[in-house]
Amino acid sequence: MVQCEMCGTETPSPKTVKVEGAELEVCDQCASFGTEVKTQDTSSTSTKYSTSGSSSSSSSSSSGTSTGTSASSGGGGGSGRRSDMFDDLDELAQDYDERIRRARESWGMSQSDLANELNEKASLIRKLERGETLPSDDVQAELEGFLDIDLSGGSAPEDSEWEADSSTGEYTLGDMVERKD
Repeated sequence: MVQCEMCGTETPSPKTVKVEGAELEVCDQCASFGTEVKTQDTSSTSTKYSTSGSSSSSSSSSSGTSTGTSASSGGGGGSGRRSDMFDDLDELAQDYDERIRRARESWGMSQSDLANELNEKASLIRKLERGETLPSDDVQAELEGFLDIDLSGGSAPEDSEWEADSSTGEYTLGDMVERKD
């Protein structure tokens, strides 16, 4: 039996309905909350939630045309984890503020000198060096190029404290929080 994706009750024959743009496998009671999607059984492979005997029961309701539900069934070709927009982003170093200040001082520049070179406000440089604000992607690129530093990734000294705690290489929220007792 399959669980209804709305209420969680087990149902022997779930219906595929579209609720606010999402296609869900639901029980008969929850089917009234959406529009039933007619699917055509084109192969013997089971869907993500079906069991060995449920593919024949869902084909009885397939009298319409296929709406392309196989493309939206979460398949990425079996690659395991789906990628998201954050996978492509570089993480800003935790000590970015110190890196900016040290690099600026090593060049013998004041905050206002650096701001003039980058065509930015001196208040932005002050806030960046205090860690009060994060640099935009453009400002980060300008700082890295002008000061010849790397503000992305890198391991800050405090990172090594909690990396050793995880023997599996996976982290939980408890590995990352700092308690203030």
